[in-house]
Amino acid sequence: MLRISFLYIFFFLFQTSIYAQNNAIGSGEKLVFTASYNMSGVLTDIAQVIMETSDVKTSKATLLRLKCTATTYSKWDNFFKIRDLYESYVNPKNLSPYLYNRDINEGNYYKNMKYTYDYKTNTVKTVQKKKNNNVEDKIVSLNSGTKDIVSTIYYIRLYDFEDMVIGTSKTLPIIFDREEIIGKITYLGKESISTALGKKECYKLAIGSSQTDVLQGKNNNFLWLTADLNKIPVYGKFKIPVGNGELKIKSASGLKN
Repeated sequence: MLRISFLYIFFFLFQTSIYAQNNAIGSGEKLVFTASYNMSGVLTDIAQVIMETSDVKTSKATLLRLKCTATTYSKWDNFFKIRDLYESYVNPKNLSPYLYNRDINEGNYYKNMKYTYDYKTNTVKTVQKKKNNNVEDKIVSLNSGTKDIVSTIYYIRLYDFEDMVIGTSKTLPIIFDREEIIGKITYLGKESISTALGKKECYKLAIGSSQTDVLQGKNNNFLWLTADLNKIPVYGKFKIPVGNGELKIKSASGLKN
């Protein structure tokens, strides 16, 4: 059905600037989403996406673990089974990533990718493991501010939309599969929408990407973040080469504010 996972699509709904302090995200937060896909003209709930945070202590510092998983509901496993994990270990003050792990299991497709960041040399050591257990190491150069997809998702919530003029666009680089992808966000203003958490005033964003085989069109991909101190994502709409879908928040707990 889909070669591009729901988390992959979800991650392209989040792009922003590169400098901010973290006043929105703490340890112990858990966001649960329902992922729907248009099947024969009907939006059908087929998977659950969970985003959660926790503290991880190392010998030198305490990092914030940003963990994202996608799992198809059991009745869809025979059709297209998804068991995806994305996680990033970041500085809790500004969400700069130190380590990243991506473990993809989709049908007969498997891939594991790990990044280790070196800010002194502006490089990332990447280690890719495939289903046949072949391992490939590669060093990739980074531009200033380049992040992995997971840390980018959370970083958008540090942005000050209250001072952003409607129509303002921002771009930033993201490293994905050892390549730099340029994302684009356009702020469209505030909009109130109904969610599982109640009616919420939200910041509405239009999303674009240089990866033309992922998101389709200029007016087909949108994201809504709550217009409060937490700025949690509550709703997303996307269109990809094989169809369209939605992501809706189901529950939120452990919020910092």
